[in-house]
Amino acid sequence: MNDFTKIDYLKSGNKRQRQAYKVLKKIKILDHLRSYNPILTGTIPIDIDLTNSDLDIICECKNYEEFSILLTELFANEKDFQIRTINCNNVKSILAKFRIESFEIEIFGQNIPTQQQNAYKHMMIEYKILKKMGAKFKTDIRKLKKEGLKTEPAFAKLLGLTGNPYEELLKVLI
Repeated sequence: MNDFTKIDYLKSGNKRQRQAYKVLKKIKILDHLRSYNPILTGTIPIDIDLTNSDLDIICECKNYEEFSILLTELFANEKDFQIRTINCNNVKSILAKFRIESFEIEIFGQNIPTQQQNAYKHMMIEYKILKKMGAKFKTDIRKLKKEGLKTEPAFAKLLGLTGNPYEELLKVLI
């Protein structure tokens, strides 16, 4: 199983994963964010991304103001940079977005350890489901995503989960 807390696995991945690795290394983003325990999450690490999928980096931030200032200092000059405070699942969160080369990058920070954040939990559950269900399931997930479904609703549909797909997926035991 891949160690998703590091990005070395991307080096030997598909073309888009290798491109993501090069971009992330080039801008040293994980080095800059090291003290926030960054983890790349989302669809690119688990190979169910589409051409417009972004690079999602989650971080643990205890001091939101300090985190916002750092992100602004590091990335304000990048294309389409924006940063805002949001409420995600009743938790204050910082969300920064910008573009580098062919990737949109989203950096998400909460005062929750990264491996306990829902983005990481969802990715790990999805990864295990994909490993168990095989290639056709992965193809079907991509097809639903191309038709406009987000990742978690696509999994919920194929798994027959009812209710809020983001909550229900967290209950799946693999």
